[in-house]
Amino acid sequence: MNTRPVALITGASRGIGAATARALAPTHDLLLGGRDLESLQALVDELPHARPWPVELTDPTALHAVTSGLDRLDVLVHSAGVVDLGTIAETPAEVWRRTMEVNVIAVAELTRLLLPALRAARGHVVLVNSGAGLQANPGWGAYAASKFALRAFGDALRAEEHARGLRVTSVHPGRTDTDMQRSVREQEGGGDYDGAKYLRPESVSSAILAAVTASPDAHLTEIVVRPRA
Repeated sequence: MNTRPVALITGASRGIGAATARALAPTHDLLLGGRDLESLQALVDELPHARPWPVELTDPTALHAVTSGLDRLDVLVHSAGVVDLGTIAETPAEVWRRTMEVNVIAVAELTRLLLPALRAARGHVVLVNSGAGLQANPGWGAYAASKFALRAFGDALRAEEHARGLRVTSVHPGRTDTDMQRSVREQEGGGDYDGAKYLRPESVSSAILAAVTASPDAHLTEIVVRPRA
C-alpha cells in the first residue's frame, strides 16, 4: 500500500508553485493545479509521482466535482493568484471583484471542500501570501486588500482547526523572480527587469518545505522571506 503523503498545489505550472512541487516531489505524491496546461504537463512529466489537477478555481461546481473523490490530503498549498496594479481612483469594481475571487474566495472554497480530507490526515494548509499582506503601498490597494484578507483567513482557519491537528502557515515572500513579477514591473513602468534583485522561487519553496516538514511539536504559523539584495 502506498504510504507517501499527498500534496495538492495550485498555481503549480510556474514560479513559486512549480518550485514547491519540485521541493515536495521526493517525499510526496503530487496533484498539480494550473491554467497553463502545457507547462503543467511538462512539470508532471518531470516529476515521477505527480499528476495534473486542472480546474478553474473560481468555478464552485467544478471544484466540488474534482474534490469529491479526495478522502485524505496531507498538504494543501495555495499558490495561485492574480495581481492588477492601480491607484484606488483608477481601479474599477471588476478588478476588485476578480482579485478577491481568485486570491481569497477560491482559496476559502477549495479549503472548505477539502477540510474533511485534511482533517483525516491532520494535514497542513500553506497560504502563499505576499509582503503586500503585511503592508499596503500606493497603487497596490486591491491586491493588498486581498492579501490582508488571505492572512485573516489563515488566522481564522488556524484558530478553528487547531484542536483537530491542522497546521496553517502563511508565507509572505518579498519580490520574487517569476512571470508575475515581470508583469508587475511592466505595470509599474519600472524599466528593464533584473531578476537578480529578487528572491528565487526556490528560496520561497525551501521556506514552505521547512514549514511542511517541521517536527510534529512545531507549528510555523507565519514566515516572512525578503530578498537579501
